[in-house]
Amino acid sequence: MAIMAEEDERRSTTAKTFPVRPKLKPTSNKSTPTAESKYWRSFKTPKDLQLPALVASITSISFAPTPPHDFALTHSATVTIFSSQNLEPKATISSAFSDTATSASFRSDSRLLAAGDLSGSVHVFDVKSRNPLRRLRGHSRPVRLVRYPRVDKLHLFSGGDDAVVKYWDVTTETQLFNLLGHKDYVRCGDASPVSDDMFISGSYDHTVRVWDVRASTSGSVMEISHGKPVEDVIYLPSGGIVATAGGNTVKIWDLIGGGRLLHTMESHNKTVTSLCVGKIGREGGEEAQQYRILSVSLDGYMKVFDYAKYKITHSMRFPNPLLSVGFSPDCSTRVIGTSNGTLYVGRRRVKEESAGEQALVDFAGLAVAEDEPKRRSLRPSYFRYFRRGQSEKPSETDYLIMRPKKVKLAEHDKLLKKFRHKEALVAALNGKNPENVVAVMEELVARKKLLRCVSNLDFEELELLLLFLQRYSTMPRYASFLMGLVSKVVDMRTEDIRSSNELRGHIRNLKRDLEEEIRVQQSLQEIEGIISPLLRIAARR
Repeated sequence: MAIMAEEDERRSTTAKTFPVRPKLKPTSNKSTPTAESKYWRSFKTPKDLQLPALVASITSISFAPTPPHDFALTHSATVTIFSSQNLEPKATISSAFSDTATSASFRSDSRLLAAGDLSGSVHVFDVKSRNPLRRLRGHSRPVRLVRYPRVDKLHLFSGGDDAVVKYWDVTTETQLFNLLGHKDYVRCGDASPVSDDMFISGSYDHTVRVWDVRASTSGSVMEISHGKPVEDVIYLPSGGIVATAGGNTVKIWDLIGGGRLLHTMESHNKTVTSLCVGKIGREGGEEAQQYRILSVSLDGYMKVFDYAKYKITHSMRFPNPLLSVGFSPDCSTRVIGTSNGTLYVGRRRVKEESAGEQALVDFAGLAVAEDEPKRRSLRPSYFRYFRRGQSEKPSETDYLIMRPKKVKLAEHDKLLKKFRHKEALVAALNGKNPENVVAVMEELVARKKLLRCVSNLDFEELELLLLFLQRYSTMPRYASFLMGLVSKVVDMRTEDIRSSNELRGHIRNLKRDLEEEIRVQQSLQEIEGIISPLLRIAARR
């Protein structure tokens, strides 16, 4: 019996099982956030921040143009100024307003603050003392727009539900011009970043008008039709391009080109309520030119739009409908206001410069790499190194040998190393990066394998190639190489193209794009013929 009990105990011991954790699977490229997404996600609310509960909707957000870049909110019959350093309320102005406050705007020196209200008045305050200095009366209905010019300290312009835009002399409290042209509520506007005499206004009559006070008697100098009631309009930093928001679309317009539509962004599901310009990086260097458009909507999304590449680079979801957005000039603070009074403040940690070192900017491609640590612990790798000691200073003849970083090859590069040419071409086409595709094609030309790869493509792969050629053959950067390839592909795969309706459709689209490019080139040559004699005459003078 004892032997049997011992045998049962041994079997039960050997029968025990232990859970084994599965191996971690590598994340795919689609789920990996981009470098720019990491930059915008770095704006986080400090854990110790206690924001006040605002009862009413936050109708506008305005940052001071000078350091330390405090920001003002309009909500209910109050304007609250927050400190940009600790994100706490710094001043509250409410005694002068008899109705809901709207559209706060700082003067260029950040000493004065102007705001409108629904009673039809425009109030001007001293930021430090919070005393009301001027009250501009002239609008017969609620004021929705108040803006100071870029540098001018003596004037401002306003617009309201009476469909009138007014240009004011603040010192004498008199209106200089009554700018007529809108047929419905004027709800938004912006001052030109290049001229104090020009500004724009947007209205619920679906139009955006460009005003020049030097030509005020002739009305607006330009009119743009957005197609829907305009909720917000902003100048982009160049001064020649504006962005308008109305409905669920954001449109980019070229004012220098006569109000030409450049792009339409339709990524929001509900009305876009506010726009602002965000800047990546620091004040100096190449990164100072990396601007983005931040848009917020009633669908609760904030979108970041790169208008140089015409694409959405980041999106963020909030639990409430969003009404206003602001971004500090020093790229450190992002503020979003909602319809129920909730304030979402994002603060980005920026390292200060000290002892001539540059601060680290956390954005790939634009960042300046952080210097190596000044002092590292010495680890003995051989006897002579150990015997020298940690206090030994290097001599002038010593030099450091860095181990080269391991290069991570893309899928098409791996296939090229294995001489799998057709698979490399297909992998590059699936990657949808035109630079990589053209680079792979040029490498196949050097190996004299490109035409063989084209002849071996099946219908789906051939359709992928024709789609790529249709998109990028007319681009000047790739045209010289791809135009020759187009003729070769059509000659080699004529029978396959005739037998497929989809392939014939791609060829028709390619032909249409080429004809359009030829017409554009002919027009440019005609314009060049007109301008070149004028340039020669100007050069002689």
